[in-house]
Amino acid sequence: MPTKLLFSLFITAAAFAADAPVTGEISAAAFPSIQAALTANPGKRVFVPAGDHVITEKLRIRGDRSGLCGPGRIIQQNPEQAILEIENASGIEIRDVTLTRPEDQSETNTEALRAQNCRDLIIENVKVINNRTKSGAILVTDSSSSRISRCLVRNYMKVSVDDRTQGDVSGYAFRCTDGTGIMVRYCKGTLIESNHVIEETYFPSKECREQFKLGDFVKKNPEKGPHLSQQAWNAGYTDNWRQGSAIQVTAPEVSDLTRLLGNHIENAAQGIDLHCDHVIVSNNIVNHAHIGMKAMHGSRNVLITGNQFIRNDLWAIGLMPGAAAHPAQDGKPANPDGGSIIANNLISDFGHGDAHWMWGEERSPFKFDAGQDPDDPPLTDVLIQGNLVHNPGPPRYIYDVIISTEPSGPRGLHFSNNVFPPGTRGVCNQELKP
Repeated sequence: MPTKLLFSLFITAAAFAADAPVTGEISAAAFPSIQAALTANPGKRVFVPAGDHVITEKLRIRGDRSGLCGPGRIIQQNPEQAILEIENASGIEIRDVTLTRPEDQSETNTEALRAQNCRDLIIENVKVINNRTKSGAILVTDSSSSRISRCLVRNYMKVSVDDRTQGDVSGYAFRCTDGTGIMVRYCKGTLIESNHVIEETYFPSKECREQFKLGDFVKKNPEKGPHLSQQAWNAGYTDNWRQGSAIQVTAPEVSDLTRLLGNHIENAAQGIDLHCDHVIVSNNIVNHAHIGMKAMHGSRNVLITGNQFIRNDLWAIGLMPGAAAHPAQDGKPANPDGGSIIANNLISDFGHGDAHWMWGEERSPFKFDAGQDPDDPPLTDVLIQGNLVHNPGPPRYIYDVIISTEPSGPRGLHFSNNVFPPGTRGVCNQELKP
């Protein structure tokens, strides 16, 4: 048989396989709806044929070893409903489907995909488009041994209000853009690998700020809280109006044993936001973010190695305690930050992102800060080695490294073999010790 014909048959067979169920899968086309197919076939994967599948109620998956797969596009027309919900199940697989909302109904208060109380969950090659929420476009919570791989999350931010008037911490509410692409909380043993998380609508431009009045206060308590400057309080404006993260792993003292490998992030407020222990952050690309990544609130034993941070504008890498860090108390062990390694990362074009206009030079590629509350244990024992800061021209930062000088500031920072071209005031506000 001619080679050209063999090749043609191979391509045709491959295309057919991608558009047809395989052995053990049930086609939703044989049922009145996708939900009807899921309900009638617990423990089996339901194949979603190519084409648009419109829903107005969230799809629910229950029962071990169930799942969804196939090239179909599931369109949720009800902004009050999630698209897909998985609860209390083991061995669920979600593959290849697209989850989306109509563009004029993309803003929602819920997730596209929500998984809770799961074990051995796989979410692979799933596309989540135009699910704009303050929550996570993909949310996995209270689960173990989950894998989120090769997914695309595009357009997850929305214009919202961040209300910090409760309690005595800040005392104000302000207009902002908010949203998280992939959110993992109260989870152990999670792998987040080779995903693309991209925002293409809300950029940190002056035009966007003016259009939506971002950063403007909409409410103030009678008195200012301690976590806000007097200058911002008097002005009725805050410059932290980009909230949320491309990828967030949270729930201090619970979330543990997480790997973030080879992810690609574009135009985020925070690229990677960690509040967890025993983490590997490796071979990721974070392009155009206020903050490339940060670990706080009692994040211990974080290995940050071999990442690219490009055109970040406030920090590239930041470690610090936070309100959830605390000393040992009432029989509860301490929750400190530290015991971490930052090695062989490349930070390029720092201060040349879309938000470069917001802070002037009051920024740095590396930040090691004190805690938010007086009793926060200090950040302790961090090894910083083999990192390179590379500038395209004169530096747009005051120091390569800023270390808090407060009494509760970091302790035991060790620097070696880094290439730090001096900022406008030098390499660091303190002596860097090996």
